[in-house]
Amino acid sequence: MAVALRLNRQGTKDRPYYKIVAVDSRKRRDGRYIEQVGTYDPLKEGTNYTVDLEKADKWIGVGAQVSETVNSIIRKARTAAKA
Repeated sequence: MAVALRLNRQGTKDRPYYKIVAVDSRKRRDGRYIEQVGTYDPLKEGTNYTVDLEKADKWIGVGAQVSETVNSIIRKARTAAKA
């Protein structure tokens, strides 16, 4: 099973809200996921994401493919955690 870390769209029309999830890469974008790793709210000002870096590192460690957007959010979270 190929696992991917990607965004799962929630919310309503014109009010998107995303969950960062570990999912079987063959599943639909909003299909059933294995584990939630964090959230992302593009409409919120300032820090608009939460990420459990331990869970993300666990999935990356076992070979999960990370989408570009999720990778950028994880990088931001790591730099914020160091500061």
